[in-house]
Amino acid sequence: MAVLLMTRPQDAARRFVAMLPTALTAGHQVIYSPLISMMPLGQGIDLGGSEAVIFTSANGVSVAAETLATTGMPAYCLGQRTTSKARDAGWKAEFCGKTADELVTELLQRRPAGRLLHLRGEHSRGNVAERLNTAGLICREQVIYSQPLLTLTAEALAVLSASGDIVVPLFSPRTARQFADLCPNDANIHLIAMSEAVAEPLKLLNYKDLNVCKEPDVQAMAKLASAIVLRLNRVESGRSAQ
Repeated sequence: MAVLLMTRPQDAARRFVAMLPTALTAGHQVIYSPLISMMPLGQGIDLGGSEAVIFTSANGVSVAAETLATTGMPAYCLGQRTTSKARDAGWKAEFCGKTADELVTELLQRRPAGRLLHLRGEHSRGNVAERLNTAGLICREQVIYSQPLLTLTAEALAVLSASGDIVVPLFSPRTARQFADLCPNDANIHLIAMSEAVAEPLKLLNYKDLNVCKEPDVQAMAKLASAIVLRLNRVESGRSAQ
């Protein structure tokens, strides 16, 4: 049976596995080996006259909630989970797309009045604040958490060094690069990339197959992961029957 190797932080990885069919996960080994963590910088957040904030990750919402009282301010969000989390935290959260490009396009169409503040991690793609400022909006940014990389666990390395099939969903270019640097060259890996940007650093690996999600969201990733595991099971069952 194929092994599912999760490289997201524990909470996010377990939420993803919970999205998969129970019949699928019940008979499979799931290994958790986060390749990235989240560390709040512990500094205050200065709204500085901002009339709305931008969140491009649920981590940003979590860190902001530790520092700011519920403000009821508008929050323009990337992704459904970020939007839901911001709404639960008391922001007037609005979904503005699944990617940074979609978010920037949406905000340029809306052209909200007043100053914007992008609360983000140390590593953030899309140059959101810079692009908004260039297009005439007023937006500053504040880094409120860091994202240190981690190494593969001994359990993950042991599985990757064995002969069985391993399904590896990867959700960001940075963790994909880290995985590409750490993965043994002869591992029987079936890779799932959330986007073409995530897939790019994986192309140097000696993989069995590399699948790119059609939509950059976790629901689409879960469907693709389920389909690949089921396919591998059918292949394995066919071999056993022979």
